[in-house]
Amino acid sequence: MISAQMRQQSSPESELNTRYRQVRDATEQLCAALSPEDCAAQSMLYASPAKWHIAHVTWFFETFVLAQCESRYRPFHPEYRMMFNSYYNTVGKQHPRPRRGLLTRPSFKEVIDYRRYVDDQMTVLLQQGVDGGIAQVLELGLHHEQQHQELLLMDIKHLFSCNPLRPAYRHTPQRPQETAAALRWLSYGEGLTRLGAEYHGFAFDNERPRHSVFVGAFELGDRLVTNREFRRFMQDGGYQRPELWLADGWDRVRAENWHAPLYWEQIDGDWSVFTLNGMQSLPEDEPVVHVSYLEADAYARWAGARLPTEAEWERAAAGLSVAGNFMEDGSLSPRCCAEGCDDHPRQMFGDTWEWTGSAYTPYPGYQPPDGALGEYNGKFMCNQIVLRGGACVTPRDHIRATYRNFFQPELRWQFGGIRLARDAH
Repeated sequence: MISAQMRQQSSPESELNTRYRQVRDATEQLCAALSPEDCAAQSMLYASPAKWHIAHVTWFFETFVLAQCESRYRPFHPEYRMMFNSYYNTVGKQHPRPRRGLLTRPSFKEVIDYRRYVDDQMTVLLQQGVDGGIAQVLELGLHHEQQHQELLLMDIKHLFSCNPLRPAYRHTPQRPQETAAALRWLSYGEGLTRLGAEYHGFAFDNERPRHSVFVGAFELGDRLVTNREFRRFMQDGGYQRPELWLADGWDRVRAENWHAPLYWEQIDGDWSVFTLNGMQSLPEDEPVVHVSYLEADAYARWAGARLPTEAEWERAAAGLSVAGNFMEDGSLSPRCCAEGCDDHPRQMFGDTWEWTGSAYTPYPGYQPPDGALGEYNGKFMCNQIVLRGGACVTPRDHIRATYRNFFQPELRWQFGGIRLARDAH
C-alpha cells in the first residue's frame, strides 16, 4: 500500500496526472507512423531502436517512482530492470548499448503492454497523491521522456537514411523557398552576467547553481548560418584546408571522408538533403543542420568569426520569449529566417541546437543529487561540448534559456547548427 506520507501532495493531482498523460501520449503519437520493424532496428552505436526508447522511459517511472512508493510493487518483468537500464550503474547491470538492436524479444506489442501496465499503476499513484520529493522525480521523468522524444526522431531519421528507399517518416510538402534576411551583428558590452537557473521551477541539476560570470564585449550573429552560406565554405575548399580545422577535426575529415554536412547528397550535380519528410532539394536559405562541433568551429574560423561561449549565448537569450520552430509545429526541419529585427537575435530557440565554444563542465559549486539520479548528468562532464536553444524536434515546453545540452564534438546525427560570434571591434 502507499504510505500515509506519500498521500500529501506538493501539486494538484489533476495537474500532475494531466501532464503525465500529455507527455506519454506525445511519445506514442511519434511512434504512430512506425511499423514494428521500424521500431526494432538500431542503425549505429549512438542510436537506439524506437522500441528501446519506449521501454526505457517506462523503466524510469517504474524504477524511480513506482518501486520507491510501493513496497509490494511487482515489476512487469524482472529482466526489464537490466534490459532497459541505460547507464545507471547504481541501479544494476545494463544490456550493452551497441546490442540494443538485437533485442527482438520482447516484441513491440509486449513493450506497449509494459507501458500500459506502468501507466495504470502511475494513474492509481497520482490519484492517491505523492509527496514533494516524488513529485520532483516525476517531473524529472517527464522531462527525461521529452529528451527521448527528440532522440527517437533523431534515431529514426538516421535509420531511414540508411535505407536505399529513403523512406519518409511523414509526408509534408516541401515549403516554398524563401530568402534569408542578411546577417547582422548585434553588440553586447562587457560586464557581469548571471548564468544558470533559479531555484524555482524545473531545471536539470547541470543548470545550477546560478552564478555570476564576467563576459567581455562581443558581437553575435542575429540569425543562424544557412545552407547557402555553408556551401560557400565548401566551395572555397573548406573540407580540404587543414588550416581551418582543429587537429581532431582534420583527422575526422580524412578518416570519415567528410565533404558536406550529414544527410547531404549530390544528385546529378545538385545538392539534395535527406529529411524526416524524405529526400528534398537542398533549401538554400534554411539553417544548416547536422554539422558537428568540429565543422561548426572550422566554418566559424573560415568566416573570420568564432562560436559563442555559453555565457555569451545565455546573456543574449536572457529575457527573450521561448518562441520558435519546435516539434509541435510539425515541420521537423529548420525554417528560413526571412525577417529581421533591430534589437535582438532571432532563431535563439528552435530550428537547430546551436554549438557553443564551451566545454561541458560543472558550474562552480555544482553538486550532483544523491543516489542513482546523481548519474543523470554529472558523470558526463568530460570531453563534450555545450549546445543551446533547442531544435525543430525539441518539445516546446521542454526548453528554456538556461538549458545545457551536450554532445561529443565529432557527432552529427543530432540537430546541431551554427550561430557566429566575434570579439567586439
